[in-house]
Amino acid sequence: MSIETKRFRNSGAEESPVQVASAKQLEMALPQRSQETLASGHQLLMGNNELLSSFGNGVNVPSRRITPASCGAAIPQTQVKNLVAALVGSLECPPTVKRPRYHIVHLASEMAPVAKVGGLGDVVTGLGRALQKKHHRVEIIIPKYKTLDMSGIKNFKKLNKHFYSYFEGAEHENMVWTGVVEGLRVFFIDPLHPAEFFNRGGIYCEPDDFKRFTYFSRASLEFLLQFGKRPHLIHCHDWPVAVVAPLCKSIYSSAGLTSKLAFTCHNFEPQGKESMEALTSCGLQFQAPLHTDHFQDNISADRINVLKGGLVHSDFVTTVSPTYAKEVLTPEGGEGLHTTLRAMTKKFYGVVNGIDDTVWNPATDPHLEEHFSMDDLKGKEVLKNKLRLRLGLANLGIDAKRPLVCCVSRLVPQKGVHLLRSAIFHTLNRGGQFILQGTSQDPVIKKDFDELAQQFENHPHVRLVLRYEETLTHNIYGAADIFVIPSIFEPCGLTQKGVPSLRYLSNEIAGTQMYSMRYGTIPVVRKTGGLADSVFDVDQKHAVVEKRNGFTFSEPTEEALASALDRALLYYKEHPDWWKALVSKVMRIDMSWDAAPIDQYIKLYEHTVQEGHPPASIS
Repeated sequence: MSIETKRFRNSGAEESPVQVASAKQLEMALPQRSQETLASGHQLLMGNNELLSSFGNGVNVPSRRITPASCGAAIPQTQVKNLVAALVGSLECPPTVKRPRYHIVHLASEMAPVAKVGGLGDVVTGLGRALQKKHHRVEIIIPKYKTLDMSGIKNFKKLNKHFYSYFEGAEHENMVWTGVVEGLRVFFIDPLHPAEFFNRGGIYCEPDDFKRFTYFSRASLEFLLQFGKRPHLIHCHDWPVAVVAPLCKSIYSSAGLTSKLAFTCHNFEPQGKESMEALTSCGLQFQAPLHTDHFQDNISADRINVLKGGLVHSDFVTTVSPTYAKEVLTPEGGEGLHTTLRAMTKKFYGVVNGIDDTVWNPATDPHLEEHFSMDDLKGKEVLKNKLRLRLGLANLGIDAKRPLVCCVSRLVPQKGVHLLRSAIFHTLNRGGQFILQGTSQDPVIKKDFDELAQQFENHPHVRLVLRYEETLTHNIYGAADIFVIPSIFEPCGLTQKGVPSLRYLSNEIAGTQMYSMRYGTIPVVRKTGGLADSVFDVDQKHAVVEKRNGFTFSEPTEEALASALDRALLYYKEHPDWWKALVSKVMRIDMSWDAAPIDQYIKLYEHTVQEGHPPASIS
């Protein structure tokens, strides 16, 4: 059976590939084809002998021709009058259901809650849901990991038609699965490659991660091409799918996939650096419109950098807060990409992410043992006592009034682990209680905190939980009085739980501080990145009163953290009414995607699609 015959297996699946040559075949044949041949090839792209029309945004469906024979006998005059009246009525009362404005496809390595390592997964789902609420057609493409949380997928099924994609000089077969996650249509790419790229025990930290995700990136584009999907925008997230933009520009645009390309970098530290040969395995050739210097790493000239290539070839780029967008333009914050980013400031934006306030809602959160709201905080106190009882902390008599300070974090240098360790002892010395939930793959840090957990194993006021547990995480957010985030740098401050390795992963995104405030827990944070964009000190006189919502410090020192923490503990103990008012105040702050971020993204989408380039400003 030839590859061309195998490419289009069919048995009535709901998602049917348009029968076209693969992008690799088109790419190889383009120099030899005349304009007439390309024109006939375009007709083939549009579907075998069927007249196609556009429906929705980017979906092709057969048009039906109505023949005279199908019209039937003459219609009585009374029926004609009724039909006319119905038509007039329909014009006066337009349907309330709106057609999709744009077809947007998100490509990512994570999606909450089915394939979540950290904040990236939350943003893909939250942004997708917010766009869908605005009547855009949203689809997500992620790998079909062996570790998918199937409980979060509705109507999960395998499409009966497979497709082939190019990698390392050969065509490889792929299956496609589909389902609905949090109301969003998701496609799961399942490679039938002998390396079993995604049939592993986790999402990241495999020695062949570069191969795994460049394979997925090319296969995703081939899926869009072969299944007749022509989205207005393809929005990619982080280095694992950064190669999508250059692949589109050099190969897939000439095959008919002319979508605009958006890219969000959640953390500039992991960049996908490899040898030149590793990049060519997915079919990239360094000839116009691609140039070697678009991929050459700015630090190691003998290495390529796929994140750099994705930044250069995308139509616009965002990162997860305005402050972080400024920080990465500096040598200290840019991780070697500051010169590249400085050259593209006209298409580079900082957008603070939102949170999905329908998921993160203390009044309805199914993870919480006790619910509460901004107007009724009794449940928060009950939840605090239940959590202390569950973890074996003292909660009777005078202990019941102790402030509960908490943190949920990756235990890595970037998160200020030395400051976090100091915060535990400082809180204890000031008469408070401390709960830390976190994990680390750094052997030195892991050993240090394992020993610390053992030291406090039976302590009445300190508990370290060095594992990931979603339900516990939600209850910590809800039960705590104070939440400590002493980050050294922070794109936008979202907790990543159970994270394996810093060098492969997206960073904390949007927002540990946002989740904590949504649950009435006051943040104590270092002013960096997205934390500086969302937390304003209660004693900061030049800040608008309505915005003052926490406690901040600037220097990454134990003394600075202790000073901010002392102020928070003092207000908690000495001014209980003021504290209760602050809790209610921060819970009323709208930190959802609808507050501002979604409008900024829509402005970027609209201007890029309609004008061909991003806007000068999104404010």
